[in-house]
Amino acid sequence: MAQHESEATDSADTAPRAHRAPASRARPVASVARALALLDALGESERDLGVNELARRIDVSPSTASRLLATLESAGMVQREEQGPFRLGLGLVTLADRVLARLDLRALARPVLVELMERTGETSTLSVPGEREAITVDSVPSQSSVVSMARLGRPSVAHATAVGKVMLAFGGEDGRVSLPRERDLRALTERTITDRARLQAEVLAVRQRGYGTVFGERELDVNAIAAPVFDRAGVLAAILGLQGPANRLQDPTRLLEDLRRGAATLASALGAGR
Repeated sequence: MAQHESEATDSADTAPRAHRAPASRARPVASVARALALLDALGESERDLGVNELARRIDVSPSTASRLLATLESAGMVQREEQGPFRLGLGLVTLADRVLARLDLRALARPVLVELMERTGETSTLSVPGEREAITVDSVPSQSSVVSMARLGRPSVAHATAVGKVMLAFGGEDGRVSLPRERDLRALTERTITDRARLQAEVLAVRQRGYGTVFGERELDVNAIAAPVFDRAGVLAAILGLQGPANRLQDPTRLLEDLRRGAATLASALGAGR
């Protein structure tokens, strides 16, 4: 029976083009649909599964399941130890990495930035790690009459911004803490941290609590908070920030819950936790 079904599918594939249904309305190929069902079954299971169990779960004969699994195994989509049960293969990880590499970070982050601004009323920002500092690549300005604007392409100034402190805490080589040289710790306001030992303590605190804040350290009238966004490999991929006038945003940590929710949403879109 399985062979007959396979031949029927092959026959349909060789039908004259004029008689084929448009691709958007074409019926799914049975063998492909069954192979995908096998992958779903393995993905949903908390243990490896044998041929007979997989056949039962997708309602096909063991011989059909065996042929499908052999094809998937040859492509690295499933794997097993010798003649043992099957599990998902590393080929799927390679495909996932290729998909994630093509994702447009700004496009993924845009709805998150919009929601953050709408929920908090403050300007939201997206920054990406650079060699030494993070760079702002997108923002959604507050709709309030008094707005703290973020300039795209502007380096974060690592020691004087919330985004910069997050970069120092999580963006070093192998995810380690990184600190600027002493001579680079110039004062931008009277509140800027210019002592390296004090900055180190601040950055370690950022790493421990998972977010950074500033209170007038780059500009006296601007307070801000920022949180890291990690990709599926646990590497710092982006930094989300919220900033506002100091007289309105006296305590940036009141925005922390919304900020963390946004960071988690973006991290999930980048494949974290999968």
